[in-house]
Amino acid sequence: MKWVIIKYLITATVIVAASEISKRSDKLGAMIVALPMVTVLTLVWLNLENQPTEKIANHAWYTFWYVLPTLPMFLIFPVILKSMGFWMALVASMGITIACFWVFALFVRQFGIDLFL
Repeated sequence: MKWVIIKYLITATVIVAASEISKRSDKLGAMIVALPMVTVLTLVWLNLENQPTEKIANHAWYTFWYVLPTLPMFLIFPVILKSMGFWMALVASMGITIACFWVFALFVRQFGIDLFL
């Protein structure tokens, strides 16, 4: 239980720090959150918990493929934010991201990459 609490505290600290830095500097905050911190932390936690190398490698592999269809959201959200407001822009961006994911997953399936859960 102690280990889980430590994981939560370190992970939460990273997220809160990124949020606080973003308040002060748009560019620095964006650069920090663009780094794959959650993925890196997950890989570290998996390794420290003695997960098999194959599981850790699969996590990194699938993370790459899941990130690609989310990228359009970061272009669409700022554009529609100005006209729709924050919450509607967020919901619309999430919907667009889901649609991009499904199209992308169908496309890469032709190459033997199955992203459907």
